[in-house]
Amino acid sequence: MKCDKKTMLLYAVTDRAWTGRQSLYEQVEAALKGGATCVQLREKELDDRELLAEALEISALCRQYKVPFIVNDNVDTAIQCRADGIHVGQEDLEVCRVRQKAGDGMIIGVSVHSVEEAVEAVKNGADYLGVGAMFSTATKADAKILSKEILREICAAVDVPVVAIGGISRENIFQLEGSGVDGVALVSAIFAAEDIESECRLLRRLSEEMVAA
Repeated sequence: MKCDKKTMLLYAVTDRAWTGRQSLYEQVEAALKGGATCVQLREKELDDRELLAEALEISALCRQYKVPFIVNDNVDTAIQCRADGIHVGQEDLEVCRVRQKAGDGMIIGVSVHSVEEAVEAVKNGADYLGVGAMFSTATKADAKILSKEILREICAAVDVPVVAIGGISRENIFQLEGSGVDGVALVSAIFAAEDIESECRLLRRLSEEMVAA
């Protein structure tokens, strides 16, 4: 499946670190109301049964808003909940094996950090790429920071949508201007916000302006 570039504009990646006042479901719905164009369920602590139950709920919510739903890393859960896609990292299952398990209909996203990794991922069937970390991020403290030049080279080297990730916020999003990126994937900038819906409205507008510049 080819992925629409507009899907990348405001790509929300969940993190239950900021749940409490609201459930993760409520936070995701607020992000969708505010204009999130894609949702990735990223869970590292839940067991498979709990993950599937949560994925089924949030998948149904995303369908209601007609926004693609992506599961991070867990291919079996993605298949079971009929997710629109699966996102894998360099240390996860290889893209070609993911495709064998998930079939042609599922979107596959891959995290890459160099032109070589990007070209290889696309050759093996990736439908979009996540590139980062672009800035320092508490979400992944050991992430290597990539230069804007590497991001630009990756965007120029592939013909699939590219989303930038890692420490991106309203304060630094315009530093990605002119890179060729199709949007931004955000974790804390969305889910740590006091008012997620209104923050997403702002971030969606900023992303559209950055991409168009």
